[in-house]
This record gives sequence, C-alpha cells and structure tokens, in this order.
Amino acid sequence: MGVWRGKSPLILASQSSARKMLLANAGLEFEAVTADIDERGIQAESRLSHPREIALLLAREKAKAVSSGYPGSYVVGADQTLALGNRLFNKPAGRMQALAQLRDLAGKSHELNSAVAVARDGRIVFEDVSVARMTMREMTEAELSAYLDAAGDAVTTSVGAYQLEGVGIHLFEQIEGDHFTILGLPLLPLLAFLRHERLVAV
Repeated sequence: MGVWRGKSPLILASQSSARKMLLANAGLEFEAVTADIDERGIQAESRLSHPREIALLLAREKAKAVSSGYPGSYVVGADQTLALGNRLFNKPAGRMQALAQLRDLAGKSHELNSAVAVARDGRIVFEDVSVARMTMREMTEAELSAYLDAAGDAVTTSVGAYQLEGVGIHLFEQIEGDHFTILGLPLLPLLAFLRHERLVAV
C-alpha cells in the first residue's frame, strides 16, 4: 500500500526514469507529464549565471508550465546543473562531445546542483536546491574510450556523460552528497514538504 494521501495523484513534470523511480520507491502515487518548455531560451532570457539559480529557475518553470493543466494538483518540477567552477555543462550531443566533457572533468571536482519546485494552480508553494560534490579520477585516453564503449548511447542522456547508477560509477574516486541529489531530485526536502501539507501518511 502506498503512502500518498492527496485527493489527486502528485504530478511529476518530468519523464526522467531516475526521478520516476525515486517517487515510486517512496510509495508516492504520481503521474509523469512532460514539461514542454524551452530550457535554453528561458536560461538565456533570465541572464542568470549561477548554476544553482539556473537549476531552480528551470525547476520552477517546469512545475508552473504543467500546473496550468492540472488545477488543484501538486506538481513537482526538477532540474539539475553540472558546474566545473563557473562553467556550466549541457548534455553531450554525441560520443565526441562526451569524450571532451570527460577530459575536462577528469581529475577535478565538480558540483551537481539539483533543484525541486512544487507548484499548485500555477503558484510555487515550495522550492529547494541541494548540492553534491563529485570528484572524478584521472583517466587515460584508453580508459575514457573503454568507459564510452561500455556506457554506449546512455552518455548522451546525462550532463557530464555519466550516470552514477550505471557504469558511470567507475569514473569517480570521491562523492560528497546524498544519492537523491545526484540522481536529480532532492527527495528528503520534498518529502518534508509533503508531510507538512499532510499529503503522505508517514
């Protein structure tokens, strides 16, 4: 039996398999809906440069965009940015871009900024940003090539060209931050908000 006590299911403004898995494993009843927004356009228009602010802006916009179609429902938007210092990374377009990103990240520490926002009737009622610090090990060209062979097309689905829950774990020597933040959804703050709203039973 699930723990969700809302009158209607929670709405997840994302088709991310990792985010859907996290909500399902937490026993929440939800529907996943694609947030149809122009992320790069919104980011450019905002003129924001701080990775955390950008992640939170996009999480808000996703939640608000989907919320308009689900009156009365709680809609969860989420976004994640990867930053090496002040440099922001986007999903690689192919193997060569993935290789270039990995070369830049190898031997250094970068930050994953994961934001969550909840909208109801088009208004943001909760938001949070969590940060994980990831340190990649030094790697030779042969090791990078072997990793790309093993990961396959999945490298183009995640910023930084890795998925920690898969073979991407081999790239790292140190990780600081919780599992949920790394997967792109600050689950503990979200659950605390849902408890506050009496939407979950535990």
